[in-house]
Amino acid sequence: MALCYKKLWKLLIDRDMTRADLREATGVSPATFAKMSKGEPVGVGILDRICESLQCNIGDIVDHVPETHRIQGDNDGDNLGGGQRTCQM
Repeated sequence: MALCYKKLWKLLIDRDMTRADLREATGVSPATFAKMSKGEPVGVGILDRICESLQCNIGDIVDHVPETHRIQGDNDGDNLGGGQRTCQM
């Protein structure tokens, strides 16, 4: 599963907030924000606290990124037939 938090980062910019401001407001750890920066999943409770703090819905801060077929010629060496994920706005 891959998640994209670009909506959250844009929302913070639009509200003239930093990630540190949001961490302070929500009590979310820096390690959790690091996971989010990498598009890794975090608990729903964390997302709920962020939504409460920003007074928004979960869809306003995160998107699910479906797997896509590997592009022919992608040569990452795994040969597992997995997918690539991209996080786009």
